[in-house]
Amino acid sequence: MDRILTTAEYLAEPEAMVRRELVWGVVREPPTPFRKHQGVVTRATVLLAEHVQDRRLGRVYVAPLDVVFDRKKALVLQPDVMFVSRERSDILNNFVEGPPDLVAEVISESSQQYDRVSKLEWYRNYHVREYWVIDPEAQEIEVIRLDTAPLQRRTYRGSEAVRSAVLPDFSEAAAGFFTMG
Repeated sequence: MDRILTTAEYLAEPEAMVRRELVWGVVREPPTPFRKHQGVVTRATVLLAEHVQDRRLGRVYVAPLDVVFDRKKALVLQPDVMFVSRERSDILNNFVEGPPDLVAEVISESSQQYDRVSKLEWYRNYHVREYWVIDPEAQEIEVIRLDTAPLQRRTYRGSEAVRSAVLPDFSEAAAGFFTMG
């Protein structure tokens, strides 16, 4: 049975290292990710965090960390990796209260529809500027500008340097995201 909560009820629950989201009031608790997924999440976090910290651009966070997109409609998501710019640091509290500048999701076969369709729509509607869809099976990264109409999409593979409008100096070969133990 689905648990129905308000955003306040959801955020008042005890802190836990569990993946869960609140989607229109319904608590969604997906299974724990596989090792390969977590390896790619870790690698993406390291690459982005090093870039951001070296330049003092803001902060990089990794799930589980709640991002409140809509308090009234009870939409709270936990992106795999996110960047919040220094200029927008006022959205940082015990959780993130508003859209990060950049969100990255590492997809799997079971999450592909959810990440590529539902989350893309929510991230765009709630003003995330850029969305990275990282596919470990295809070993590619799709960077989607959400602040443009129409959406601007670019897919990077192999030795191609991943480029970002949000982090214009970022340049890492796509293959570098998939090197892990």
